[in-house]
Amino acid sequence: MWGAQRVTFIKQSKQIQIIQLSKKRAKMKLKRFLLRYHPPGIILEYQRKNGEVETKSIDLLNLTPETDIDRLIDQILLEEPLISESRKPALKKLIEKLIEKQMENQDQKFECFKVLRAHLLPLTNCAFNKSGDKFITGSYDRTCKVWDTITGQELLSLEEHKNVVYTMAFNNPFGDKIVTGSFDRTAKIWDANTGQRYHTLKGHKMEIVCLGFDPHGMLVATGSMDHTAKLWDVETGQEIFNLSGHRAEIVSLCFNTDGDKLLTASFDNTAKIWDVCTGQCIFTLEGHTGELSCGQFDFTGDYCLTGSIDRTCKLWDVSSGQCIETFRGHNDEVLDACFNSTGNKLATASADGIARIYNVFTGACISLLQGHENEISKISFNPQGNKIITASSDKTCRLWSVDTGNEVQVLGGHEDEIFSCAFNYEGDTIITGSKDNTCRIWKDQYALKGIKKPQPAAGASAEGATD
Repeated sequence: MWGAQRVTFIKQSKQIQIIQLSKKRAKMKLKRFLLRYHPPGIILEYQRKNGEVETKSIDLLNLTPETDIDRLIDQILLEEPLISESRKPALKKLIEKLIEKQMENQDQKFECFKVLRAHLLPLTNCAFNKSGDKFITGSYDRTCKVWDTITGQELLSLEEHKNVVYTMAFNNPFGDKIVTGSFDRTAKIWDANTGQRYHTLKGHKMEIVCLGFDPHGMLVATGSMDHTAKLWDVETGQEIFNLSGHRAEIVSLCFNTDGDKLLTASFDNTAKIWDVCTGQCIFTLEGHTGELSCGQFDFTGDYCLTGSIDRTCKLWDVSSGQCIETFRGHNDEVLDACFNSTGNKLATASADGIARIYNVFTGACISLLQGHENEISKISFNPQGNKIITASSDKTCRLWSVDTGNEVQVLGGHEDEIFSCAFNYEGDTIITGSKDNTCRIWKDQYALKGIKKPQPAAGASAEGATD
């Protein structure tokens, strides 16, 4: 009897699902596909019957040249019923383009394009906007300058701080605002195009040493030597939450991709995960035996990492606050650490002059990057994930192959310690900042010489539009 009832129940459930799907199809239609290159994914843009547009991301974090594309498309269609069978060819073309993009720049080399004597006093940091056509530099001369990456020309000088401008960021992906943090205990929000100051964020009792915009550009987080972090409303400049609980300086902070959590790393040997909506601490990440140097969420927001002067890097489960893995091997302090764009690898930079690449899921050290003659203070993957750049006090930056661990190129020319380096979103431009008071722009050799690359390059695009 129960078996017959069970079959009837399943049939009724299927009918309800079909009716619900039909109603959903009637209310919404797929407008177009948008490509996201780094990390690889496809954005579905839907339009409701009332004209409202919504988007949904399909993350393709495990995409490789060996991926069975047809099988992947079938899986996508099962999970996204609004994508019709007729869209399979367009979807296949987009996935092939994503794979092609991930394989770009395998044999890439860079040449110095410009040497900018950017400031009167030493630089503190530098950062790109999302498109990579602008970057910013901060300095002990109390200014932040905005630069044109293409020409190397200074566009703006932001000059209202009364002490060192130590940290700065664009509101990526939008790029129309800049936030600067200073030893004068304030942060300031600026118009990235005109240099107009919107707000001065006052409230910290000591130097601001780390900050960032949330992914939606609505909030700014600041971290200070006063042991606190603060959340601010970008539109009004008002303080929303004071995040207290650390027992020492906060030296690093990071929003997750959704913008609903904030990670803070402190000299009190702990990191904390905060609920952005309530300002409450969700977890305190305890386990390091020395001061923390850095902290970062992976793209999914499921995991975060912390680096410490205890010579280790730890991986944490964000949902439980538990340490999943401790990455060992360095003989001195871990000064920086980062995930690649898909989150399956992480890299560490150490005062022992060696960088390491680890498999996030197995904990195994994949490669040792050896060649620097002094400590490495900064490390970063390129957007494609096939190269790593390291900055060192030996006055060089170096490029490394992620697959082999081999040194690909030495970026020389600076006359003092290099403390900052960054790729643009396309991965074809690098900026380096040094204590020699200069910033250098490095460009892909093909782009610099106006030669067409062996692999076709493509920017962010919207394709596969549907009616």
